[in-house]
Amino acid sequence: MTRRLAEVAKKVGVSEATVSRVLNGKPGVSDATRQAVLTALDVLGYERPTQLRGERARLVGLVLPELQNPIFPAFAEVIGGALAQLGLTPVLCTQTKGGVSEADYVDLLLQQQVSGVVFAGGLYAQADAPHDHYRLLAARNIPVVLVNAAIEHLGFPGVSCDDAVAVEQAWRHLASLGHERIGLLLGPADHVPSARKLAAARAIAGDLPEEFVARAIFSLEGGHAAASRLLDRGVTGIICASDPLALGAVRAARRKGYDVPGRVSVVGYDDSAFMNCTEPPLTTVRQPIEAMGRAAVELLNAQIGGTAVPAEELLFEPELVVRGSTAQAPRD
Repeated sequence: MTRRLAEVAKKVGVSEATVSRVLNGKPGVSDATRQAVLTALDVLGYERPTQLRGERARLVGLVLPELQNPIFPAFAEVIGGALAQLGLTPVLCTQTKGGVSEADYVDLLLQQQVSGVVFAGGLYAQADAPHDHYRLLAARNIPVVLVNAAIEHLGFPGVSCDDAVAVEQAWRHLASLGHERIGLLLGPADHVPSARKLAAARAIAGDLPEEFVARAIFSLEGGHAAASRLLDRGVTGIICASDPLALGAVRAARRKGYDVPGRVSVVGYDDSAFMNCTEPPLTTVRQPIEAMGRAAVELLNAQIGGTAVPAEELLFEPELVVRGSTAQAPRD
């Protein structure tokens, strides 16, 4: 007990006596200090006293699929900062292969009596993935916001970058450079953002050959393998569903002895960190991370405050960032 008092007091920056008053429900402590002590208990993994367990913690789960893709740490920074400004403490939950699953994290967050959860990329975007843990959150009336396109009927509000506009911007850019054989490098077939990108490309192209569409897991290695297939089919421009996929495509072109952008042009998606430092600097479609992250937190905070938020999707406009990985189509 003494050790717990000391750790919580140090975490909050108050005396052990103040912590003791909070835990025993005694007067003489401000609401702000009381809430800070309870949050510290949650963060440090201590159980609240029985009389204080009915109140949800000022914790918010932030569930990410990975940290290797720089776009997810970028979302975490924006969302975490916006939550902190509201007095909410983000609990970062990152999935690892063979490690804790998304459903396991949801169980842990429910045990901590979190005030809400933000998912920035996850199984909600995959139609064939398990979704029972989302339904569990809905049944418990836990506020939830999803970042980027989700399957239908989950019933949560979301904020998304407009995949259709992103592909339109990239496609028209390559077409303006004279490219006629444009390929798409997308995620798995059940991945909703990729499906939206494919639908947009087909609407623009009119007749998009199936062999000009390749799918991969979201990684540099996946991009390399899938782009190799597209290059073998004669494409001169590749539009990718993420920046790591695009970097894999650049590597695949070089392994085949093709110059980028002299022989092959590559367009990424996200404009994550350091894409202006690659060789060549990557032309990509930028997600408005700051605006999307803050909107997600606003939607979550409204729900936490008891405001009914429609289960609708807010679409944000992307921006094409032209750098050195795209150029005029080869004339051969």
